[in-house]
Amino acid sequence: MENIFLLNATIVLENTLLQQGFVHIKGDKIESVGDMENCPSVSVDDRIIDCAGKQYVMPGMIDIHVHGAAGFDFMDGSQEAFEGIALALAKEGTTSFLATTITNPIEHTTGTLKNLELYYTQENGPGAAEMLGIHLEGPFINKQQKGAQPESAIIPPNVELFKEWQVLSGNSIKVITFAPELDAHFELLAELKETGVIASMGHTDASYDEVLTAVQHGVSHATHLFNGMKGMHHRDPGVAGGALIQDDVHVEIIPDGIHFHPDLLKMIVRMKGLEKVLVITDGMRAKGMPDGEYDLGGQQVTVHDGKCLLANGSLAGSIVTMNQARVNLAKWLNLSIHEQLQITSINQAKRLGQFDRKGSIQAGKDADIVVIGQDGVIELTICRGTVAYERNVVGD
Repeated sequence: MENIFLLNATIVLENTLLQQGFVHIKGDKIESVGDMENCPSVSVDDRIIDCAGKQYVMPGMIDIHVHGAAGFDFMDGSQEAFEGIALALAKEGTTSFLATTITNPIEHTTGTLKNLELYYTQENGPGAAEMLGIHLEGPFINKQQKGAQPESAIIPPNVELFKEWQVLSGNSIKVITFAPELDAHFELLAELKETGVIASMGHTDASYDEVLTAVQHGVSHATHLFNGMKGMHHRDPGVAGGALIQDDVHVEIIPDGIHFHPDLLKMIVRMKGLEKVLVITDGMRAKGMPDGEYDLGGQQVTVHDGKCLLANGSLAGSIVTMNQARVNLAKWLNLSIHEQLQITSINQAKRLGQFDRKGSIQAGKDADIVVIGQDGVIELTICRGTVAYERNVVGD
């Protein structure tokens, strides 16, 4: 069981900043955290990481909505793709994620969920970002707000099909994006509420009144706010307005400067408070790759100058990293490092019921840690006690 010591570090704890501190990692857990003067003795067999001159040592980030990276997509359905994405996410400081699907024919989604269950239970080890479950985006969505979701595979909400998929996934579906206005008698929503799956309104054309009713029946989340939903109008606040006004609804945001105007973030934070905001990337397979042509759900996507577009001009995911999203938000909203931590890690861990082991640097929690350099980039990522990425190492 390897011992790792991060020394002389500026450590971002949940509520304080620990200067000249240490983190002792034993196996896959954080053994202890404290001031350097109280650091345990180290041996020649321990790995020492000197963090002097680094900006921060902070908890790994958690992306609850990501489709792919490094040329891979979860819908590829292969263990190679899943592993490739998990390793790529570690490079951007993401240490946990929800594998996110896209609307596809039923048989394709079924096969992907089976393979994700195998990865989740058998291959999901240290040294790469950890899959915490699945975000099922589609196919129970509204064609009027399909965005980059393939229209031919969109189907009405189907409780029995969802139950079948949940069993195939090993009960790993944690979030589902769907159009609640199409859920007859809220049958699917009732199933989600009973089984503890987060019900997220997305790719929905619901009216404001329909949103209010859906929230009363258990909707508590909004997928990529302002995108794939009816926008705000002064006579109908729509889905976006409903998500902002309803206190119980958490909202996902993609802070890439493309999916919505950065100044809207000020309104979002004022209305929701930071505790209900969750940063996501909605990353697709082109993340970390050169500009060019890529596939998303069987559709061709052109990636150029940071934009991912279908032929009809619809946005098709993003290539922003979690760390760049963090940096963007810090700049646009003048967020403190603790506020950055809250919306990239703490909120996600709490939302998924994982805060007992994720989201903060604390003895007994998983050793999911990133070291950030003075230039704001990721220097090193540790995933469950194993170094998954080191900047400037050959091959990275």
